[in-house]
Amino acid sequence: MARAAGVAPSTASLAFSGAGPVSEDAKARVLAAAAELGYGGPDPRARSLRRGRSGVIGVVMDERLSDAFRDPVNVLTLDGIAEVAGEAGASLLLVRSPLDDERGTGPIVDAPMDAVVLVGCNVRIDPAVAVLRRRQIPVVAIEADEIEGAVPIHLDNREASRRAAAFLRDLGHTAVTVVTLPLDGSRRRGLVDPAREAEGVAHTTLERLRGVRGVYGDAPAVEAAGSSVEEGRIAGQSLFAGAAPGAAIPTAVVAQSDLLAVGVISAALDAGLRVPEDVSVVGFDGITVDDSLLHRSPIRQLTTLVQPFEQKGRAAARAALAMLEGGEPHPAAFRSELRIGDTTGPARS
Repeated sequence: MARAAGVAPSTASLAFSGAGPVSEDAKARVLAAAAELGYGGPDPRARSLRRGRSGVIGVVMDERLSDAFRDPVNVLTLDGIAEVAGEAGASLLLVRSPLDDERGTGPIVDAPMDAVVLVGCNVRIDPAVAVLRRRQIPVVAIEADEIEGAVPIHLDNREASRRAAAFLRDLGHTAVTVVTLPLDGSRRRGLVDPAREAEGVAHTTLERLRGVRGVYGDAPAVEAAGSSVEEGRIAGQSLFAGAAPGAAIPTAVVAQSDLLAVGVISAALDAGLRVPEDVSVVGFDGITVDDSLLHRSPIRQLTTLVQPFEQKGRAAARAALAMLEGGEPHPAAFRSELRIGDTTGPARS
């Protein structure tokens, strides 16, 4: 192709990459020759071999991808990662969790990646991370257990949940129940007894539960099988419509995601309860909630803990890129803010 354009191979390469000075005339001749010969440009795989890099940052989520993309929090966090990675000319690769593999490593150790960002993973991923460290692949962990060799990006899950519980305490609530995210990948539902809690490995779930228990030490908890409105509705039905005769209905519910909170509110309305007059509900995330889900009530805004999703993603990508360039990565810690909405009020008498 370079011969057909009458230029040196290096000039043809620069014409395609735009990485160096090439006259407009030479560039036009190169592109015209390429079009005539049906040549689409240099193979990016060959370029990767020369550089010793794939140009790819892998992202691993500790849940099924089909579930992960139903949660706006994951999507917004990915937006933050993609924004910074894209500005640096890197691409993202979503990798199946290594916990789906019998060896505990799976595709994470075989995929062509320059760096890996773990989202919400726990210590069970240690075998895969150990392999990545041996390959000198940088690892960043967002909202995860302390994983050896990984740069942490923290969110104040425990402290934020404690603040939400303290807010309810100040409103006079004493009967508070927690609707939790999954404690592991088994997708169980139901009451979280001490044995079930001891089995739990999901970092975010446990931290948020510990935060509430820092104020309400004996607060009962109900586990949902995922973060969705339907799962919140199922959990709420067990608290309101499905409660045993004579059982006390909580005056407040702390839901570990906004989607769960909307489902709990829906179940409360179905049971003939008013929100917040009969039951207060607090969420976590600060996502935009579809108003049509609450059309039966005057509620327009959840009381919730607003977290900085995109900032977390950006910080993770910056840390990964810094390590790739031989720099010093910066761990980051973010704070969630309590936003008072229409779903909390004084405890009913």
